Amino acid sequence: MSRHGVVVSLAAAISMSLAGLATAAVSPEEAARLGQDLTCIGAERAANADGSIPEFKGTHVGKVPGWDAPPHSGAHPVDPFADDQPILVITAANVAEHADKLTEGQQAMFKRYPDTYKINVYEGRREFAYPEVACERARWNAENAEIVDDGFGYTGLGYIPFPIPKSAMEVLWNHQLPFRAWTQDEIRDIASVTASGSIGWGRSHGRCLAPPMDPDPSLRPHTDDGVSAYCTTEVLLPLRERGNFSMNHEPYNYRTSARTAWSYNTGTRRVRLAPGYGYDQPLGGSNGLMTIDEDRLFNGAPDRYDWTLVGKQEVIIPANAYKVHSKDISYADLLTVNHPNPEFLRYELRRVWVIEANVKEGSRHLYGKRRLFIDEDTWHAVLADNYDSRGELWKHAIINYYYHPDTSAWQAGSSFFHDLNSGSYIGYTLFNERERAAILNKGEMDPSQFTPDRLRALGR
Repeated sequence: MSRHGVVVSLAAAISMSLAGLATAAVSPEEAARLGQDLTCIGAERAANADGSIPEFKGTHVGKVPGWDAPPHSGAHPVDPFADDQPILVITAANVAEHADKLTEGQQAMFKRYPDTYKINVYEGRREFAYPEVACERARWNAENAEIVDDGFGYTGLGYIPFPIPKSAMEVLWNHQLPFRAWTQDEIRDIASVTASGSIGWGRSHGRCLAPPMDPDPSLRPHTDDGVSAYCTTEVLLPLRERGNFSMNHEPYNYRTSARTAWSYNTGTRRVRLAPGYGYDQPLGGSNGLMTIDEDRLFNGAPDRYDWTLVGKQEVIIPANAYKVHSKDISYADLLTVNHPNPEFLRYELRRVWVIEANVKEGSRHLYGKRRLFIDEDTWHAVLADNYDSRGELWKHAIINYYYHPDTSAWQAGSSFFHDLNSGSYIGYTLFNERERAAILNKGEMDPSQFTPDRLRALGR
């Protein structure tokens, strides 16, 4: 049986154990497209009309050619496409010729930095696939998951809820809960690069547990379990914030179970409940230049925005981002003035889902409008254009994802958030100069490690 097919025994067991909990999202006939003309998680399998987006191959599951490090060791990524050369270089001189494949934020980067900014476009590589367990659960969700409480939540299995989406909220929930790491232990460097090139450093240590991502195929992670993820973050830099902690529990439904968070402050040595945690509050370790809900380009409750499905487009996006994470690249070489060094970034033409968020009347947020570009092959947002309250483009952000053998899924690596007004930018989740990259799917975590009492014990 193909790795993208349905294992009948497991699918039947899931159906029996969860029957009646949700009404069908798409018909069985439409769901049957998964693993056929659609990949098992809903991407178009075929190449585009001119072949500039290749056919999905899915040759490798849990393997990256040339990356032979011991499992769960925190090894730095190894580039399986190191010999590839750009097939197109976009500069300020030819950007107009490719504007239909670029976001407004990307085009603004060329206008802001015409002498230094460029995009190296490589041959498309669609060679990595999700494991069978992800395919099985996506197929069940296609026929059974549903949006509830005006988009605040959904009912279904714990990830890839809507592989054949029909609305902005379904696409957003796919981004919120793609198939990704089960456990993650990671020290992140955060660089705030000013327009002059000086750098303010932050650093944080994050530990996260996402119970629905447990790779055990016998488990049935359903939204009725209540919590989709637990995370603890310790600030290591800047020194004035060192030793501060935050902890949050992420729900499946933000109306019935609001995101719960606690903070520990070294000054007071007390653990406090953090009401309203998230949204545009400053992200710890970012020198106040990132918001909490900018991690992964968007996270948390969707309630402050009205969401619109723009549709699917062909866009040049970061993809197969191995080179930028090499331990052989120093921060001095990577973090150049105004934007990261373009020579280390890999872009490909991909199909993306585009959704737009506009602040609701009576609500507030630093970003009056946000536009997210979500890769159809992964369900991860890879680009974001953020606008101020006047509707003027303010920031352009990217995330560099790479397929990780320890998870058989795509892992968020370095992110870059460009302030188009000030000329500064933030490099987030950097680990080139760290001894280890993220330690993924090692296990050794459980919900009891993510309680206020445990946070109190961690405080110094």
